[in-house]
Parts: sequence; structure tokens; C-alpha cells
Amino acid sequence: MPIVDQQMTKQTSPNSNPPVRKDFLAAKDFNFFYGKKQALYDINIEIPERQVTAFIGPSGCGKSTLLRNFNRMNELIEGVRHEGDIRLLGKSIYDKSVEVISLRRSIGMVFQKSNPFPKSIYENVVYGLRISGQSKKSTLDEAVERSLRGAALWEEVKDRLHESALGLSGGQMQRLCIARAIANRPKVLLMDEPCSALDPIATVKVEELIRELKKEFTIVIVTHNMQQATRCSDETAFFYLGKLIEFDRTQKIFSNPSEKQTEDYITGRFG
Repeated sequence: MPIVDQQMTKQTSPNSNPPVRKDFLAAKDFNFFYGKKQALYDINIEIPERQVTAFIGPSGCGKSTLLRNFNRMNELIEGVRHEGDIRLLGKSIYDKSVEVISLRRSIGMVFQKSNPFPKSIYENVVYGLRISGQSKKSTLDEAVERSLRGAALWEEVKDRLHESALGLSGGQMQRLCIARAIANRPKVLLMDEPCSALDPIATVKVEELIRELKKEFTIVIVTHNMQQATRCSDETAFFYLGKLIEFDRTQKIFSNPSEKQTEDYITGRFG
């Protein structure tokens, strides 16, 4: 099915030359409900391609809820419903022709707590490829090395690929989960507080990895750590009580926000 590509712009980063799409992933007039309780109100946001977009805001403000709607993960919860639309490359993710499994291959996710499978490191990385029907050893071998290198883990585990992933450290497990997510070559990588359970050294490694991965992937990260948002992201969205209060370049959000609510939050006056 053809993909409409209307909004293209030059990348503002001096390190990138290809044009990028500003509305690569977009929510339009999006409302979301858990039963009778409304969790998101009239969300309009355009996530730019090959950038890191951070979602910040106090607990319960809707940032993780929106993140999980991007790959329809919330549909696993009984009684949810939505209004409005979410589009990837101009096509609705709710279109009847869109298979949810295929969508989740295009929009991968890394969770707050690392969740490696009780399998070998190798089998963790290729799990999604095997589910998709790939069984050629040379293809799987190439995907394992490429993905582990992409997750900055290859040098640490290349000699024990067939050992249990459960023997890795917490930081290594999280990077393995990132390798597993990028093995399918997704268009978007969602990260829900990926460093919250990690120590400072492991956090630095994951943050460095995020900055490297944006050369190839569009990344959306939910974080409670505002310093992390300033270090990792190009764009920042501030949510409060289910509403998108402000969305702008990260530097502007943290140095000269347009909304008083944003300023109050980032200066610690509430939240």
C-alpha cells in the first residue's frame, strides 16, 4: 500500500544530511479511555523522524499511556477505547488492513524493567525473526551480530552467545532487550523509562546508545529524569493530567518554556 510522504524538512542536526519527516509518527485529536475514565485528552503531536523525543510529566499524566497506544499495546487491557487517530508515515495504525503483529514489528518497545526471555542471548535476539518465519542460519547470525553491535553489547557477549541471557547484569539485560527490539529493523523504537532500574554507570551506557541509535531509528522515550531528557532528546513533550501542555525543542523547553505549567514542573514547583 502506498505511503503518503508530504511533510519533509532538512534535519537540523549538523551530523545528519538526509531529509527527515516531521510527522513520521503522529497523534491527531486523540482521546483514550480506560472504561469510563478518560486518560488522554485531545492529543495532537507529530514525532519527527530519526530524532529522540522525550515525554516528561508527573506520574499518571498520560505519557506512558500515549506511548503504549503508538503500537496498540493498550488494547491488551479490557474495556479500553479511543477516539481520533494515530498515524505512522501518514497511514492510520487503526486501518483495517494493519495487522497488530506487523505494527509491533514496525514500532518496537523497550520496557521499564528488562525482560529477557529464559533463553540464550542468541535466541533472545532472533526471537522476533523466528516468529516471522526466518530460519536461515546465516541471516540469523548476521542479525545477532548487527543487533548486538547496535546495542553496544557485542564485545561483551560475543563469546557466550549460547549462554542464558539471565546471567547478564541488569544493564546488559536492558541493552539485550534493545538489541531484541532492533533486530526486526523497526521504524520506531519506544522506550518506557528504560533506565529507571539501572545504576548510574549502566544508565550512561544506555543514554549513549540512545544517542547513537537515533541515526537509524525514530525514538520516543518516557522518562521521569529531566536531566536524562536534556542529555538524550532533541524534542520534549510535557504532559499534565492527560493533556499535552507543551511540545518543542528540548533546549527551549528547559531554558525558555512557553507555558507556566511547564516552567513550574521543570523547576520543581510541583510534580
